[in-house]
Amino acid sequence: MSASMTLLLEGAARLGLALTPPQVEAFRRYQAMLLAWNRRFNLTAITEPEGVQVRHFLDALSCLPAMRARGGLEGRRVVDVGTGAGFPGLPLKIVCPAMRLTLVEATRKKTDFLRALVAELALTGVTVIHARAERLGREALHRERYDWALARAVAEMRVLAEYLLPLVRLGGWALAQKGEHAPAEVQRAACAITLLGGEVERLEPVTLPGLAEERFLVLVRKVAATPPRYPRREGMPAKRPLSCTDTERS
Repeated sequence: MSASMTLLLEGAARLGLALTPPQVEAFRRYQAMLLAWNRRFNLTAITEPEGVQVRHFLDALSCLPAMRARGGLEGRRVVDVGTGAGFPGLPLKIVCPAMRLTLVEATRKKTDFLRALVAELALTGVTVIHARAERLGREALHRERYDWALARAVAEMRVLAEYLLPLVRLGGWALAQKGEHAPAEVQRAACAITLLGGEVERLEPVTLPGLAEERFLVLVRKVAATPPRYPRREGMPAKRPLSCTDTERS
């Protein structure tokens, strides 16, 4: 095991995860490839190995205890919306190889990186899609097909609910990684989440080593089918986030 992955190993242990040597090696290669590509393509603002291990890898893995408490990831279909350079989906896949992962990203240089990384790590059961979430949410192949829909730092909750919930099967989950404003965002999004078939189950606080800022996992259960007219056309969720007025009209 590489000594340079100490922060990852220690942080994973705090999350109750004992990473195997092959998993640590996969993370080491992920880190090296991300930093190398980042010098050319600006994939992430984080440019130091320590930041990658904490703010990307451990931040992604912090989702795992909550997901395991809700049935785990063995054989589950997971979609990561606006995944960027693969977060949180690919770190979760490295630790839980039996999950079936779809990575959705609208920026071509990032999907190019993701495909190269998946090949480099010889990961199976991973699909990379260059598209916007609104398009996928209207396609029969993806609509209400996933056990979990994930997103990190993509949009505020009113918008994110319209991206994620149309993709989640009845009884499945949407999980949003959020910062200190999560409680206020969730409160503003309450009507939109209900309209789209969701029910907020919990805001779970998350602590990462060396980081003082507040972090939360917003866990939303899919309790009803999403109305057929959602998601709206590309760009509309962000331009006009759903409100309680929309709920009254439906």
